[in-house]
Amino acid sequence: MSTPQLTRLGSLKGVAQFQEHVRSLQLSIPCDTEIVCGADSPLRKPLVCGKVKIGNRIAVQPMEGWDGTPDGHPTEHTVRRWKRFGQSGGKLIWGGEAVAVSHQGRANPHQLVITEQSRTGLAGLRAVLIEEHRRTTGSDEGLLIGLQLTHSGRFCRPNAHDKPEPRILYHHPILDRRLGLTRDYPILSDAEIGAIIEQFHRAAKMAQGLGFDFVDIKHCHGYLGHEFLSAHTREGKYGGSFENRTRFLREVVHGIRSVAPGLHIGVRFSAFDSVPFRPDPELSVNGKLGPGIPEPQQNLIPYRWGFGVRESDPTQMDLTETTRFLSLLEELNIRLVNITAGSPYYNPHIQRPALYPPSDGYQPPEDPLHAVAQHMNVTREIKKQFPKLIFVGTAYSYLQDFLPHVAQAAVREEWTDLVGLGRMVLTYPDILWDATEGNEIQHKRICRTFSDCTTAPRKGLPSGCYPLDSYYKSSALAQQLKLAKAGK
Repeated sequence: MSTPQLTRLGSLKGVAQFQEHVRSLQLSIPCDTEIVCGADSPLRKPLVCGKVKIGNRIAVQPMEGWDGTPDGHPTEHTVRRWKRFGQSGGKLIWGGEAVAVSHQGRANPHQLVITEQSRTGLAGLRAVLIEEHRRTTGSDEGLLIGLQLTHSGRFCRPNAHDKPEPRILYHHPILDRRLGLTRDYPILSDAEIGAIIEQFHRAAKMAQGLGFDFVDIKHCHGYLGHEFLSAHTREGKYGGSFENRTRFLREVVHGIRSVAPGLHIGVRFSAFDSVPFRPDPELSVNGKLGPGIPEPQQNLIPYRWGFGVRESDPTQMDLTETTRFLSLLEELNIRLVNITAGSPYYNPHIQRPALYPPSDGYQPPEDPLHAVAQHMNVTREIKKQFPKLIFVGTAYSYLQDFLPHVAQAAVREEWTDLVGLGRMVLTYPDILWDATEGNEIQHKRICRTFSDCTTAPRKGLPSGCYPLDSYYKSSALAQQLKLAKAGK
């Protein structure tokens, strides 16, 4: 296997070249040649589904800023980022960022935590977001703001960046080895799970009191909610059968409906996954990690540690339980669904397509557009099956200059209801607003997927775009990141 030669999207001159590049890869990605402006734009059309009203089709994805205080309060860096969420012009703010329901459930010692002590700070974030949104769009009509509630489970690091404190539901033959977990490492008891469920209930009630319109019960990217879905080998009432593996979600939702009536609930979940990947050791030379390859799994078939994957070949997806999960969301009267995939910890090329991976990751094993197309086509497929649900699509930032063209086509052709922006918001939050206003696109602000926004917080630095955003680029933080990436 050799390192693939990849085409930089920034080198393509115009939409026609991009469309030809997509065809050359034999991928299916919709793309409009011309951008429609103003009220006629598909991206400006309001969306109404029952009691849910969203003013346009632009959404801001939840991110993990990891730049709060040690006790979980926002900092000036956090405030600045939430202002950018408002500047996006998006009428659906899906959580702003992941907020832990407890200190022990944090993925990073600087992750925000929702507590009585952090109420004022969280309320302030919502307020500055609304203020910037009004400044950008002229009105907060149709603005729906949520808060993503999370417990990081296997990937908890609440006290130090270099000290994992996993809270696991079952033993995973590959991930346990990566984290150095022994066979007798304790798994969460049913009683401990019950306590975590109560933490979600308290957090949701508090979020409603702070004025948030909905909460997201996070079920993606390998964190606790996602791990429940793959707990095939766990014994007891939270593992084994599909009913048991979704008991956590049902109990969280029922409790929220009791303590916070009227609060909308959303779920962001990894619709498909894959076996963990690793850098190809044969192509990792001179300190540069090779392209990603699947971990050996021949002795792990049938594969019983995944969700949305084939038991006979966990490098391939199987949407059988994915559609069953969506049927459950319908039964629970959950209308807001955010589709993502994989995990940043063990298969980031699937979860967050990038030309330049995080320094602790691996080189792309294929053109990242393959992952973009996979995200989009899965969302399209399940949207057809569940027309009563509201879907937010993921993986658009990698499209770079062509994001507005693909986003417009995806909504117009009903591949998704809303286009979710993640990394792009850190450097150019208003890219879709500019496009639909008829403004010239500012190409120097476009995210080029350098992945420093991922590497920096893992190294204990604020999340942001270090290469393109002057706020970070010209600060001492950029030098700190260079030293951290070099291991100094």
